[in-house]
Amino acid sequence: MDQVLAILGFALVTAFTPGPNNTMLMISGANWGVVPSVPHILGITVGFPVMVFAVGMGLGGVFEAYPLLHEILKYVSFLYLLYLAWKLARSGRHDTEGAREGRPMSFLAAALFQWVNPKAWIMAISAMALYVPQGGTILPAVLLLTAIFALTSLPSSATWCLFGTAIARFLDSDRRVAIFNAVMAVLLVLSMVPTLF
Repeated sequence: MDQVLAILGFALVTAFTPGPNNTMLMISGANWGVVPSVPHILGITVGFPVMVFAVGMGLGGVFEAYPLLHEILKYVSFLYLLYLAWKLARSGRHDTEGAREGRPMSFLAAALFQWVNPKAWIMAISAMALYVPQGGTILPAVLLLTAIFALTSLPSSATWCLFGTAIARFLDSDRRVAIFNAVMAVLLVLSMVPTLF
């Protein structure tokens, strides 16, 4: 039971702290609301635990054996995040017909984003190092980690999206939306900086 509580504490802290997923969910909630953002929320809720399971079953060892792959993934991730930040910074304004520009991330895009999300990699690899015993049967420990991350991903994702909807009340003009999205895009890029150095 102590092990489960320790893992739960780790999962809650890492899931609720700011990072690329949470920043994008806040932007999505602020620009489009909760209901249109549900596929984004569910994509993270499913995609991250799948990644945790894959890392636990050996994918993390590939990076240990081939550190260059990790370096390549890190910079590809950063470039992709720059692209996403650019798209997010330009979204949410109204077009000439009054409709919001852009759209929330889809389920598949959010699930696949976990594979280039540096915070997700750090969380998954750290969890494996801390809570999966070396040698012997690892499947029960990996399944436990996967289940706990699945349970914490949904409330974390929903909370950050709801936080965005609360902010939306103050975004009553395209100018304010543009400023908010630009600031959030910069914060999204800055969230990557610690992983690069």
